[in-house]
This record gives sequence, C-alpha cells and structure tokens, in this order.
Amino acid sequence: MSLSRRRFLSLASAACLIAPAATAHAFQWQGTAMGARARIILDHPEAERITERALAEISRLEDIFSLYRDTSEIARLNADGQLQAPSFELLECLSIARHAHQLSEARFDPTVQPLWRLLAKAYGAGRAADAAEIADARAKIGFDRVSFDTGKIILSAGQQLTLNGIAQGYIADRVALLMRAEGISDVLVDTGEIVAMGAPKGQAAWPVTIVGEVKARALSGRAMATSAPFGTRLSAEGQIGHILDPRGAAPHITNIRQVTVSAKSAAFADAISTGLCVVRDANEARRLLRDHNDAVLESVQTTT
Repeated sequence: MSLSRRRFLSLASAACLIAPAATAHAFQWQGTAMGARARIILDHPEAERITERALAEISRLEDIFSLYRDTSEIARLNADGQLQAPSFELLECLSIARHAHQLSEARFDPTVQPLWRLLAKAYGAGRAADAAEIADARAKIGFDRVSFDTGKIILSAGQQLTLNGIAQGYIADRVALLMRAEGISDVLVDTGEIVAMGAPKGQAAWPVTIVGEVKARALSGRAMATSAPFGTRLSAEGQIGHILDPRGAAPHITNIRQVTVSAKSAAFADAISTGLCVVRDANEARRLLRDHNDAVLESVQTTT
C-alpha cells in the first residue's frame, strides 16, 4: 500500500493550522465530535469503516470523560465522591494527570472543578462570587488528596474533577493508537490537540504552524498541544479566563496569552500546556520545563 493511501487528517484546531496534503480523492466526513464541529479526511481503501471506528472510539471515551453526559464515569464520580471499578482509560488519564500535577508544581490540578463551577455560575447570574464562597471552593482543591487504583477512585469531601485540560489530548492518543492498529503509519490526528505519526507523502514530517507564528514546525513521532487562558472568558469584563490557577486565594496575575507544548503523548502535552497558562511569565514556564525531556516548551506568547 502506498504512503498516499495511509494518511489520516482531521480539521485543524483554532490554535494550530496544519498544511494539508493533497486530498482530492480522499474520503471525507464532517459532523460533531466532543461537542465541536469536526472533519475527518482519510485516504485509505477502507476509509469509511476506519472513520466509523474512530468516531465510535471518540464517543466511547466521551462516556468516560464528558462532564456533559450524566452517565459518564467522571460525572458519576463527581456525584458520588467515589467510583468502583473505574475503566483502564480513566485510570491511565489520572496517572498522566498526576505526573503533570507534579511537574507543573500543582498549576495543573483536575480538582479545580468546584471553583470553576462557582465562578461560572456566579458570573452567569451577573454577579461576582464572594470571598467566603471562593475560599470554600478553594479548600476543596488538592489533587494529592485523590486516591485511585484498579478497584476504586475516591475523592476527598466536596471534591470534583474536571479532565477537560487533558482529555482531548488523551482522546487524540487513543485515536492514533486505533490508526496504528489499522496499519496506518502516516497519520495526523487532531482532536484540538495533535498527534503526528510519520509524514505526508514526499515530506519528512507534518508541517504545523502555531497561530501567531509564521514559520511551520516539522512534527513527527510526537504530539503538540496549545492552551490559551482567555480562550473563553467567565466574567463579563473578561478579567477571568476559563483556565484557573488552583493555588492560593489571591487573584493570579499573568501575562501569558498562549502556550504550546510538545511531548510523546498528547495527553501530557495538553495537561502541561494547561498548567503553564497560570505561570507569572515566560521565564517561569521555561524554568518548570528546563530539566524535563518529556515535555518541550515550543512557544509562549504573552500580552506584553
């Protein structure tokens, strides 16, 4: 099978623009995946079957990670404070999250969900949360107080998890794994975070351009994730973005506009880029990753 028949592409995310290979004769699907518009372009003799498998896998993983599906594993965990016999995928994602939590010095913390819910509800009602409400929500934050193993996940009193800062990357990793199982060696998977395997025909790597930059980067055998703290704003004034600092009670000041990280897995790159959105400045981001080979700071864009 020629290389031109072993390529998988998806629509580029808002953060990264992918220069596509020729797709004139490729199978194309458009629809919704993970609550967002998506497109799959696959040049393969069994493209329709493989695409159906990829979409089924995405849906299956949403049944684990989605906060918007009442019967998902994470929704049941948040409602009950514990979950018996969690899936392998949830445990694996939590293990990656633990590593990212440690590397980021607790800047990435999935237990930030109670604070996020409080602020989103308050600003949605046209008011600011008061200091006592914020202090109560912050007291519930602490990923080191979450215990998990193959038998059970247990949250501390009042805790809730969000894996929105890692699950998109994890799903990209799982879809890439599915493509490998189908014998597709040259593949670019983008679920908002990118996994690049092999290269387009005639090229050495996948050219990926980060928004705000001009020159494309060569990506192959690696994943890349971009996070922006103010991609969505919770407050009407725009002062509070959707990525919150889980540490301390004081408002956090940062001049970070966008962070891009590469790593072996999209899940880890996703989590680290999320955590780096709440550093003080680019120098602090570089310090955190200076001695770690498994996560590379590709780009930091600031407001100043």
